[in-house]
Amino acid sequence: MEIYKLLGVQQVVIYNTSCGSDLEKLLHHYEKEGILEIVPWPIDRFLKPSAGWNALLHSGELQYYGQLVTLNECIYRQMYQSKYVLLNDIDEIIFPYKYANLALLMDALQKDHNDVNVFLIENHIFPKTQFEETGKFRRPEWKSIPGINIMEHVYREPDRKNVFNPTKMIVNPRNMLQTSVHSSLNHFGNVFHVPPDVCRIVHVRTPLQGNLKKEQLLVDTRVWDFEKELIPNVNRALQLSGLLKPPE
Repeated sequence: MEIYKLLGVQQVVIYNTSCGSDLEKLLHHYEKEGILEIVPWPIDRFLKPSAGWNALLHSGELQYYGQLVTLNECIYRQMYQSKYVLLNDIDEIIFPYKYANLALLMDALQKDHNDVNVFLIENHIFPKTQFEETGKFRRPEWKSIPGINIMEHVYREPDRKNVFNPTKMIVNPRNMLQTSVHSSLNHFGNVFHVPPDVCRIVHVRTPLQGNLKKEQLLVDTRVWDFEKELIPNVNRALQLSGLLKPPE
């Protein structure tokens, strides 16, 4: 949430199936702040959703907790409220690399591609098993806070020539009719695959190329460009949520 605020995002929509008490405190903080809209999504009270995206492996009456429904509902909810909608997972950050924020990125992309309404952004994996070596971003005050400190994970898996990187999207919602997870199914206008040196998804997760050693990974410190604002902003949000005691 804090990195997206620094990147210029003005509203986030979260579809909440369920969450623990600590996360609920944090969500209510952002809701009160005005940046977050929480959509209650108790879909499992009415249908049996599958627990995975692959229908052959996970049975159910609705695919993957209603993922496709939420994406399409979000597009129509934001159709006349937002200039652009980012469709991505909560652990993925759509990060501009050649521009300071997302507004400048989209201004440039739209200027060069004024017939495009769907911008595909490649997913790139930052293994959560590899840590920045100096430990300078290891924050002792965050020890009791669940989650991943993204500033500690700056090693990126290299591209594989024979493997397609999945994409997520930035779309103009007024020209969307129907979407899937990684691509649009029905829309007006054209599609543009944004080069990863211009914008890519920073996705800190379990490695996909787990056989690679640290020296075989690429160092990518883009997130560090925001450290001076990001760290105090995160601390403030945690304190206002009651998850972190203010310094004495």
